[in-house]
Order: sequence, then structure tokens, then C-alpha cells
Amino acid sequence: MFANRDRSADPLPRSVFKVCPCRYLFKMRQHPQCKGSRRCYTCGFKMHLSSVSPKLLLQLCISAIHSIFASVFSKVCYWTTGASKGSTSVLSAAAAAAAGSELNQSKDQDATTPTSVNYHFTRKCNYKCGFCFHTAKTSFVLPLEEAKRGLKLLKESGMEKVNFSGGEPFLHEKGDFLGKMVQFCKQDLQLPSVSIVSNGSMIKETWFQKYGDFLDILAISCDSFDEATNQLIGRAQGRKSHLDNLYKIRNWCQQYKVAFKINSVINTFNIDEDMTEQIMELNPVRWKVFQCLLIDGENAGEAALREAERFVISDQQFQEFLDRHSSVSCLVPESNEKMRNSYLILDEYMRFLDCREGRKDPSKSILDVGVKEAICFSGFDEKMFLKRGGKYVWSKADMKLEW
Repeated sequence: MFANRDRSADPLPRSVFKVCPCRYLFKMRQHPQCKGSRRCYTCGFKMHLSSVSPKLLLQLCISAIHSIFASVFSKVCYWTTGASKGSTSVLSAAAAAAAGSELNQSKDQDATTPTSVNYHFTRKCNYKCGFCFHTAKTSFVLPLEEAKRGLKLLKESGMEKVNFSGGEPFLHEKGDFLGKMVQFCKQDLQLPSVSIVSNGSMIKETWFQKYGDFLDILAISCDSFDEATNQLIGRAQGRKSHLDNLYKIRNWCQQYKVAFKINSVINTFNIDEDMTEQIMELNPVRWKVFQCLLIDGENAGEAALREAERFVISDQQFQEFLDRHSSVSCLVPESNEKMRNSYLILDEYMRFLDCREGRKDPSKSILDVGVKEAICFSGFDEKMFLKRGGKYVWSKADMKLEW
């Protein structure tokens, strides 16, 4: 850009010859039209070297050397800082990865194992118990293969025992759907324990003949040994005798080698009853005695299908009932405190139900997100599960019963 300029156009008196203002002498090049002068690349300043004093040349050299060292030093600092940052970044990433790995391991160690699961695969029921806390809000039942897939996922996550409940589990397809799941869990999944809770009204002997070998425990719900009281509670269908079914099923269990169990909900209608004689006669492997529990949206509140408030008893009343039956060795008491969070409950969509807030808040289905993620929202209290005796000898092969 300076090649066509005339030297006379910019005469430079000797008195104004100074070091290039930008001080980058090493960037100056010889002017193509004047062998005795140079121009600076950066600022275009021109000087005639022939007329520069030795002192000024020394100053120019010192300035040039200073600029060179300054440039080199800045480059070295940049590279060093970059390497340091890169090294720090790598170390930070490694530390973060290690921390993440430890956190994941900690989460895996702290993750809840679904040792015992209660699968309420249907909500439909032929009874109308006034205190029911799992009511017929839907009629949905998973297809059998989907239910089996979910059960397999649970087994892979550590499930040892599954309990099928409802609703009334023998109602759907007259018990055949239930029987196929029982057989699958025992035969294919090799679960140590498979159990059922039923009101007993739909069970036929043919079911035992077909599926009895695969069932460890059958629990029948019975809240009173007085037929009139069962009618008041709603533990009945028409005028059929609930107690006749109870004794008949007890005999079938013994005949087909299934452990027999009784569940009773203690409420305002049976609180004063003494069931000692009948329980001793039936001789169940376990007699689970529950204190009537309110669950918002199920048996309490505006959206509930039941109004169980009139069935509720106090802790003191419940304790008095337990004291009255203290001689019954198979009695397993469960107060509201023990019941609320100590069960892993799976609903008809295979969602865990969290009861910590006094209602049933569902997780996502294990069929969609897997057991590990869904169970985080179960609200399960494993310590209370163990405290209430949730882990016991639950395989009939280990019970050493006399059939």
C-alpha cells in the first residue's frame, strides 16, 4: 500500500525521527521505493535508517528485544495456563465421575428390595365391606402376559414372596386368571412363597385340584364368628353363610396341602367379640388382626366409595381386643401405625401405592419405568415391615406342617 507513494510527499526532518509509535520494530519492512527507509506494518510510521543516531538504534534494538520476549512470555503463559486448565478439567471430570459412581453405588445399596409384594390386580369385589380400603374404583385388569412380565421384573429385582389380592381375586375369570399367575410365580419364577387373600366366596375345590400345588398360603378374611355381625359389616353376599365357606376352605387347604391363614379387621361391630375358641379350632398358621384403617379416597373423604369413619376404633380399644386374645399363639397384631407404610402395594396397573399421607399416591408403572425407579415412590418403611413380623417362614415346604 505504500509502494506508489513519493518520498518527497512525506519528508521526515531529522529532529522528528523517533522509535515507531507502536514499538514493533521487528514487524517493519523495507520500503520498496526507498532502500534506506522502512515502514511499520502496524502503524505505517516511516523512518530513514541512514540518518538515525547510534543511540536511537540501540533504543530500537532494546525495544525490539523487549517486544520479542514479551510475546514469547505471553505465549508460554497461555500454553501453561491452558495445559493447567486442561489438566484441572480432566482431574475434575475424573473426580466427578468417581463421585457419581460412588453416589450410584450408594443409591444401589440404599435402594429398596421388593422382598414381599402385595399385588392387587383387580378392584372388583362381590362383597361390600364398609371399611374396605381398596375399593372398586376401576374394573381394569392387566392382560395375563403383561402381568407375568411385571412379576418377572419384580423377581429380577429381588422379590421372594408375592401375595395376590383385590378386590376379590377369584372373581376375575372365576379364578383361572389368578391360578395361572400363581402357577407362573411358583413354577417359572421359582418364588419361595406365593399367597392369596380372599373372602372365600368364589373358591371351588376344582381350583385346588388344578393349582393347589403351586400355592403356599391361602388367607381368608373373616371379621366375626357371628353371621349377623358379618352381614352388618358387609362381609357377605346375600344370605350365603360366610362361616360355612370358611370351614370348608380350611378343610380343602389341609387336603391339598396349602397353609391356611385368617385375616380379621377389628372395628366397632366386632370389638367386644371373643374369637379365641373358633380360632383355636380352625388352627391357622397365622391370624392377622388389623385395626380398622382410614385411607383418603378409598374409605374416607369426598371421593371415597366407602364411609369407614363409623367403623374406626381407638388404639386403646384395639389393645383391649389383643389382650383378650393373648392366649392365641398364632395372633399377629397390626395397628394403624404398623400397617400404613409397611406394605409394598402394587395396584391393578402395577404402580406402587404410597400411603404415607393417609391416601394412596401411585408411582409410575413398573412396566413403564422398571422396578428400581417406581419403588422410590412407594413410601415403603422396611424397618416397620420387619418390626411387624413381615418376614417369616412363608414357604409351605419350610413350615413342616402336618397335613
